Amino acid sequence: MKTAISIPDATFVAADTLAKRLGLSRSELYATAVARFVELNHAAGVSQRLNAVYDVVAESGRLEAVMDIAAVASLDRSAW
Repeated sequence: MKTAISIPDATFVAADTLAKRLGLSRSELYATAVARFVELNHAAGVSQRLNAVYDVVAESGRLEAVMDIAAVASLDRSAW
């Protein structure tokens, strides 16, 4: 997919210099940078949602029960 973006001149020069140093095309550099940014923000979003769930559970006083259930669920179900 092709796209056009506007970035400050200094950022363009720095990115162009980095791409040359790494032996990448500008497109490869920008695609890699955007993919990494999306990945970081996705992970942060997951952490925020998990923290919200744990906050609700902790406030209800049921955190220990939830942890017990999770621990039991993680055990191997094979016969001893």
